[in-house]
Amino acid sequence: MTKHTGYTLLIIVFFGMSTSVFAQRFQGAVMGGMNLSQVDGDEVYGFKRVGGHIGLGVILPIKKWDITLETVFNQKGAIQKDQYQHWVYDSVGNTVDSTQYTGAYNLRLNYVEIPLIAHFTDRGRYTVGAGFSYGRLVSFSEIEHDGSIPPYSDTVKFNKNDYNIIFDLQIRIWRQLKFNLRYSYSLASIRERTFHDVIYQLKDPWTRKQYNNMLTFRLVYVFNEQYEPAVRSEP
Repeated sequence: MTKHTGYTLLIIVFFGMSTSVFAQRFQGAVMGGMNLSQVDGDEVYGFKRVGGHIGLGVILPIKKWDITLETVFNQKGAIQKDQYQHWVYDSVGNTVDSTQYTGAYNLRLNYVEIPLIAHFTDRGRYTVGAGFSYGRLVSFSEIEHDGSIPPYSDTVKFNKNDYNIIFDLQIRIWRQLKFNLRYSYSLASIRERTFHDVIYQLKDPWTRKQYNNMLTFRLVYVFNEQYEPAVRSEP
């Protein structure tokens, strides 16, 4: 049994024990939406990478609190369009490097993740939460300078495991349907990269650790929820 399999089984056992202790019914949830992400430490800035987000969840209600376990597919990464066109020349103007540098960058990281979150609901409309997630990298692609040079991942791979801290806000928009804004950030680096000044060659190489940084916008529909619409008081 691997460490990650044991972690998942531990969560399942926890939910089983919680069910008998609190004699509560589980709730199911389905969610889908989009991610806006960047990778801190890649010299590319802005939440410009658009990705998909889809998943299923199980919820254990405990009065105003919920413990939520999800399984989601998340697309993360970073993207930057062409910034320039540059070839390297010698002192008399002869090309010494036929590679065309453009500054373009396209990174796609696909994860299957297991978030575990504690939620608190205030007056049935707003729900706030925080927790952690474990993610497993299932595939990725990295293209640098429009493919004119080999990607850095050819020599230094991304870590297969990604551990994130999560902050979560849900707003009920119609009965069991909620709008969800989520922020997540890697607790450990997903890769360490060394950069070189390929254009001006004036700086020594520098090394930076890289982290996933992501905003998620999604809709969540909860099954088996005991929804009670607010009743207006009579004047």
